[in-house]
Parts: sequence; structure tokens; C-alpha cells
Amino acid sequence: MKRILLPILLIASAAIVFTSCKSNAKAADVVDEAIAVKVQPVTTTQYAPVLKYSGSMASTSEARLSFKIGGIISKIYVKEGDHVAKGQLLATLDLTEINAQVQQAAQGVEKVQRDVKRVKNLYNDTVATLEQVQNTNTQLQVAEESLRIARFNQQYAQIRATESGIILKKLMNEGELAAVGSPVFEFNGTAGNDWVIRFGVSDKDWAVLKKGEKATVEFDAYPNKTFTGIITEVAQGADIASGTYEIEVKVLPGNARFAAGLFSTVKLQPTGEQTVTIMPVEALTEATDKTGYVYTVNTDGKTVTKNKVTIAFLENNKAAVVSGLDGAKEVITEGVGYLTDKSIVKVIK
Repeated sequence: MKRILLPILLIASAAIVFTSCKSNAKAADVVDEAIAVKVQPVTTTQYAPVLKYSGSMASTSEARLSFKIGGIISKIYVKEGDHVAKGQLLATLDLTEINAQVQQAAQGVEKVQRDVKRVKNLYNDTVATLEQVQNTNTQLQVAEESLRIARFNQQYAQIRATESGIILKKLMNEGELAAVGSPVFEFNGTAGNDWVIRFGVSDKDWAVLKKGEKATVEFDAYPNKTFTGIITEVAQGADIASGTYEIEVKVLPGNARFAAGLFSTVKLQPTGEQTVTIMPVEALTEATDKTGYVYTVNTDGKTVTKNKVTIAFLENNKAAVVSGLDGAKEVITEGVGYLTDKSIVKVIK
């Protein structure tokens, strides 16, 4: 009996040893399959986005100068780029027809004045009626108003500078027929400091910008200097062509000399702040313009969670997200490319 039991016991012991070795081998395989990762802490802070746009300098005194009446341009006294003083004569029309109209209106007034005098004498002699006297008085008033209109048009048969400034563009030449109100000059007034930059912004940026907020302006012409600006206008409707909303920023020149067309970069920082989570940019994976994924290690220290995040901005080697990492204290920064939401990890300190 003892001879039979001994082989059985030996076989059972060998089986137990084999099973134990197999279990240990499986555990070793699991440890070997864990992906080595490193984590870094994240921080939460208040953030106001900085918006950057480009635009060119302009003046609020820009104008398109024209004649009030139509006619042949007789003389143009300036050329493009000329600096002009307030009240300076820029162009005139041929006055032949206009002077004739003034003379005709003046003679009409003289005739009606004689008619009024004659009718009053007849009325005093009871030959003319009161109605006839009243009618001639009305005709005299109409004639006088016609003369005043003709003289007014004669006065505006010339173009004068509305203020000191620069002729940006000459649109017509001598001898051309200028229609009523057709622009002859593009003029930029420079008497004051009303320099502005106008540019279009997206609807999202428009929603956070307000009149009165400050801006920082940089010009290529002054590479080592920044200027202070203030938002003076926020459009209440989108531009039909571009679909953007126009913003106007007034720039304070200080002692600098400005000119129309200077290229500038405008930095805007809205007053409204939002809470963002700052983390290393290496933690982002499958990122697009505004979204991406970030992995965090679960409390068991072995499994991971794949978090979809909304990106606020990227700056240097940092990324800021506004949602998706609520309550997270650390994110995986190394080994991210090998992870899935079912991965087993081994955190390396």
C-alpha cells in the first residue's frame, strides 16, 4: 500500500509546483505588459484671453471731397501726398455757366421788384386789386430765394480743405465732368490726434469685447515702442462681405508722428475672466483646433481614464483647457502615444 501511495504523492506535489510556477509566470507577464508612464501636476488659474489682430492706421477725419454742383473741372491746385492747410483752395469748376445762372437770377429779382412797385401804385389808384399786390410780393420772395440758391452754388463751385491734412488720392483731373457729389479727392485730416485702427473680429471675440476696454498697439514703423489704445466702437452688425464684426480702436500717439496706412498689431484683453487648467502640452493627444484628449491615472494606480478636453489656448510648452479635467491633479505626459482607455500602466516616479 505504501509503495502505491508514494508515487501518487509525488505526482500531486509536482502538479502543485507546476501550477504555482504557471501563476507566477502569468503575474510576471501582466507586470511586463504594463505601459510605463510619467505624470505631472496641473494647476488651476483665472485667465483672460489675449486677442491679436492686424490693421492699418486711419483718421476719423477722413473725407471724400466733392463739388456740390456738377460742372467741368477748371483747375486742380494739389496733387497726391500734398499737405494742405484748413481753408486752402483745392479745385474749382468752370464758372461760365454758374455765373450766368447767378446773373439770370439777379435780373429776375430786379424785374419782379419793378412789378411790385408798379402794382402797388396801381393799387393806390384803386386800379389793381389787393390779390395782385400779394401775388407780386410772393413772386419777389421766390425770385430772391432763387438768387440766393444760385449764389450759394457759385460759392460751392470750388473745393476747400475742411481742415489741415493730406491729399491721399486724386480721383479726377482737369477738364473732366464732375457730377453732383462725385468724389474728387480722398482727404485725411491730421489736425488732431483722432487716429484709429479698424479691423474685423469673429463672433466669439465680438461677444467678449466692450467699448472702453484698453488695447496695446504696436507698429512696424516703431519696432521698440508700444502705444496705448482704447476701443471706441463695436459694430452691432456683421459686415456683409466678410462676415466679421468691425472694431475701432483709438490710438494715442504721444510724441510719435502718425500717418494713414501704418501697419499695426493690436492686442486686446477682455475684462471677463474664466477658470482654466494649465498642464504640459505633451499631455495632449488627438488634438484639433479646440478639442483634444488627456489621460489621467485612476485611484488604483494601474488603470487610466481618457478625458475629452476643450482647449482655451496653447502658449510655449503649456496648454490651457476650460473643461474636461475637473478634479484632476495630475496628467500623463510620457507614454501617452501608447495608451488606450483600457491600458494598464506603471507610473514611474
